[in-house]
Amino acid sequence: MPAKLSDHNLREPVSAYMRTDFVTLKHDETVAHAIKSIRNHASPGDILYLYVTDEHHRLAGIVPIRNVITSDPQAKISSIMVPSPVSVLHSQSVLHACELFMEYRFLALPVVDNDNKILGIVDINLFTDDVVSLNHQRQLDNVFQMIGVHVSSGKKVSSWSDFKGRFPWLFCNISSGILCAFIASRYELLISELAILAMFITVVLAIAESVSIQSMALTLQVLLQRNVSWRRILMGVRNELLTSVLLGAGSGFVVGVTAYLWRGVVWQGLAIGLSIWFAVITACLLGVIVPTLIRKFHIDPKVAAGPIVLAATDIATMVFYFSTANLILG
Repeated sequence: MPAKLSDHNLREPVSAYMRTDFVTLKHDETVAHAIKSIRNHASPGDILYLYVTDEHHRLAGIVPIRNVITSDPQAKISSIMVPSPVSVLHSQSVLHACELFMEYRFLALPVVDNDNKILGIVDINLFTDDVVSLNHQRQLDNVFQMIGVHVSSGKKVSSWSDFKGRFPWLFCNISSGILCAFIASRYELLISELAILAMFITVVLAIAESVSIQSMALTLQVLLQRNVSWRRILMGVRNELLTSVLLGAGSGFVVGVTAYLWRGVVWQGLAIGLSIWFAVITACLLGVIVPTLIRKFHIDPKVAAGPIVLAATDIATMVFYFSTANLILG
């Protein structure tokens, strides 16, 4: 196996860089048996994960070493394993493995054949001369930055290809802007009578977009480390709901009071404040739901989530802003 990875061999098959010293278990074995297997496994490399196979020797799950250490010795491996693990096909490129490392932030990936039988592992030490310790988060972050550089180097494309990859997401924002203009046109009479509504449009949009990006960033950090399930989606929505209510109340109060002091009309300040409250709650929830659903359907959330979240937030904000103002002031 070559010592370390460099940019010129990113297109080589990942099988050329895999290790074959890994520990496999059966799903019906116990944690005690797993510990015994680790002790009997003479390996020069670090053991980061144990790999669970079925009766046909196909990869069925992985068990992080910390799960083994902290579990009941009599517990079944099937109860602590992570099913349907992420793996890389032996014929796929090193660049593809880099992308998986960046997306999921695992410390090792199993390499499988066409029948999903494990052939070896490729671990993160391939990218650095230093031994990566789970207790040194800064060192880990530096390694993942290095992998990102490899991915960028391996993805050098022409300007036209870059345009085709980026313009669809830009078009998403263009479309939402046009739709927001159409929504505003439906309230043209209200805007002409209450000029203060036009003055605060940019403020309302800026607050909602900022909150949605914050929620999205926090959600992406979680998605990089955990499997996505519908239960996790609901948990994320529940956790963000209370935060969004408080953020919306704080933002709406500040801007609403400002509008009142500016014009001296209580109902105008109330309308603007309430619309911001509704918009911020919606923006927070969109920041959680959109990237999670995108990841659930196997699309890269780092690329797609931002434009979609911003577009949806802008549209929802405009709807709440003008409909609330129309309801209170119309």
